[in-house]
Amino acid sequence: MKKRDFIKRVTLSAFAFPLMSRCIDGEDSQSIIDEDGTDSSDTAGDCILTNSETAGPYPTHSPGSLLREDITGGRTGIPLDVEITVLNNSQSCLPIENARVDIWHCDKDGNYSEYGSYTSASFLRGRQVTDENGKVAFTTIFPGWYNGRSTHIHVHIYNESGTSLLVTQIAFPEGSNSAVVQVNASTENGYTKGMNGYTYNSQDNVFSDGVSNELSNISGSVSSGFNLTHSIVVKA
Repeated sequence: MKKRDFIKRVTLSAFAFPLMSRCIDGEDSQSIIDEDGTDSSDTAGDCILTNSETAGPYPTHSPGSLLREDITGGRTGIPLDVEITVLNNSQSCLPIENARVDIWHCDKDGNYSEYGSYTSASFLRGRQVTDENGKVAFTTIFPGWYNGRSTHIHVHIYNESGTSLLVTQIAFPEGSNSAVVQVNASTENGYTKGMNGYTYNSQDNVFSDGVSNELSNISGSVSSGFNLTHSIVVKA
């Protein structure tokens, strides 16, 4: 999906915002079947708080300095548009306006900026502030993977005054025709690892206790890029 179409879709969705912690996209959505065959369809329901997770070993040093929508930072890979909605568990999952949302993830080869060989870079990291519908949008690339972890995106959410509300991670659907499989088979786009040695959600040391409220919805294709939508429920 082209960027202008994604923005149009986000704008239109504001007029039909569902009061639930997650919603399914249309007919081109990826089937959400875990590696073990379990159906983990993206149907949230009762305004359940999203799991708290570790920020990992590579949190952003100064997220306030990275207020930007396009977080690509020159890294190559298959385009990924990310839309996150932040909902308030204390108010029946009404959207939260002016929440600060930080995201960060590895590049197609499993590398993080600000650490190791990339201490002076800040690619694939950014912050946005939620609109009146609780939404933020980022332009990035589809993450790669590294040993011991499935494909994921880190998220840290703060309230308007800067108080931390939740640190969590976004999981990706898995299965024979999932975006994860398609992307990692795309050597022409620089994804060279394939799925050999990949750690699935069920074996991941963060997601192995369950991903039902951390699992995103993915649509799109290798040729046109992918779109990720995900709702995160916090107590504010």
